[in-house]
Amino acid sequence: MKKPTKEKPALLIIDMVKDNLNPEHPFPITEAAIRIVPAINNTIKLFRNQGWPVVFSTDAFHEDDFIFGGRMKPHSLAGTPGAEIADQLDYKPETDVWLPKPRFSAFFKTGLESILFKNEVTLCALAGISTNFCVLSTLMDAICYDFKVILLEDCTAAGSEEMHAGTLALYRRNPLDPLLRIASSTDLGEILAISGKQQH
Repeated sequence: MKKPTKEKPALLIIDMVKDNLNPEHPFPITEAAIRIVPAINNTIKLFRNQGWPVVFSTDAFHEDDFIFGGRMKPHSLAGTPGAEIADQLDYKPETDVWLPKPRFSAFFKTGLESILFKNEVTLCALAGISTNFCVLSTLMDAICYDFKVILLEDCTAAGSEEMHAGTLALYRRNPLDPLLRIASSTDLGEILAISGKQQH
């Protein structure tokens, strides 16, 4: 029998908002984002069953933001329906945390680190979009705040499969392992020593 995990994980779900998952007005990442929804929802169920925190971190930009001075078009604007958590996600406001963010990282001016420290979290499992931008920014900040990180390869996506795979390849073998790991959501039960009947 496996010993109970010593880790206290939190699931961070990045930028799964209505604007990004709207097939009627698709972004380059929309199709890939929709494909990872089932795996994310299964992982949410796993975390809820264990009583572990589930955090939705979503873009909440302003039309005149600095980041829209380049090729990126305004989207996920604060206070608009497009910046809300997408309906396809299993979000429960009574138990989950929703943190709108003004920039890429879930930690940037959101108070996320304080919430995680208060809940004695030691490890962040990352899901959402995009692998090479907001997920990666959040990953790096999590490490800087001394949280271990698991990037869930089947729960994340980028604008192309090449970008997604390339980003994962950069960190599959890295000097921080096992503080920073790439893994499938189906491996979480073994990694976190959850008994089989409690897994999704």
